[in-house]
Amino acid sequence: MRFFILLLTFGMTNVWGQSNVDFANLREDVRLLLQRVGELSLRVEQLERENVQLKSQAEGSARSYATVAQVNEAVAELNRVLKATVASARSETLETVAKQIERLAQQTDVAIQTLAKGQAGRSSSAGTFANDFPKEGVSYTVQKGETLATIAKKTGAKVQDIINANKLTDPSKINVGQILFVPGGK
Repeated sequence: MRFFILLLTFGMTNVWGQSNVDFANLREDVRLLLQRVGELSLRVEQLERENVQLKSQAEGSARSYATVAQVNEAVAELNRVLKATVASARSETLETVAKQIERLAQQTDVAIQTLAKGQAGRSSSAGTFANDFPKEGVSYTVQKGETLATIAKKTGAKVQDIINANKLTDPSKINVGQILFVPGGK
């Protein structure tokens, strides 16, 4: 379950789509197996009807027919074959599902490692700010609709100086009422 949550969290929809195809294929295999089981069940019923017919014919005739014991043995053999087929199909289905889950887990691990590398690269570069901005300036309270560019234009400062002075890791995320130090601002 954690793999599916991680997939959704990191937006791995193409992996999810591939997984859906695999599960649809499995669903179709199970449907075909159930159909085959139904066919075999019908065959068992047919054999039981034939058994009843043979029994009634044997009572009315002196000719030699299959005995009830023979028919019962044939039905029992058919049941054994049916159970073995179902068990084999179940085993194969479980094996296929296990392989697909393992493959999905590997894909998820690769995606997580890729994301982790990307996050590591961002966090190391996000923590680096230049210290070459003017040390004197003004405090400025962010107003509704303002961006760093509009603030820099109003105050005569440089956008990069505002970013460095306030150590803004995401310059697009400033909030109304936030107080910024504007180096060299007027």
